[in-house]
Amino acid sequence: MKHVKGATHWVIPDGYIPPVSSGELLSHESICVLNCNTEDANLMVTVYFEDRPPLENISVVVKGKRTNHIRTSSLQKDSEYIPVGVPYALEVESDIAVIVQYSRLDATQPELALMSTIAYPL
Repeated sequence: MKHVKGATHWVIPDGYIPPVSSGELLSHESICVLNCNTEDANLMVTVYFEDRPPLENISVVVKGKRTNHIRTSSLQKDSEYIPVGVPYALEVESDIAVIVQYSRLDATQPELALMSTIAYPL
C-alpha cells in the first residue's frame, strides 16, 4: 500500500503583510509547498478578505519532487494583488497531495520575528 504524503486541501486563516518594514529586511509571508510526487502539482489559491470579494483561482505549479516558496505578495488575479496592511486568509487546493507550510517574517521593528507553521489540512 502506498503512503500518501500530505493532503489536497489546506487553509491558512491568518494572513497580514505589514505596510512598513525597518532595516534591510522586508516583511513578507510565504506559502511553502513540498511536492513529494514525481508529477507536478497544480494548485489553485483563493485569498479571502474581511471587507471585499475573494481573489479566486490563482494558479500555481509546484514541480514534481520539488518545493516552491510562494510569496503571498506575488499572488495575483488579473491586476489584483493582496494589499499590504489588510488581513486575509488563504485556501490552497491541489490536484495531488502536497504539504503546505506558512511562514511570516515580521520586520516592522529592528527585533524582527520569524513564524512558521503547518497549514490546516482539510
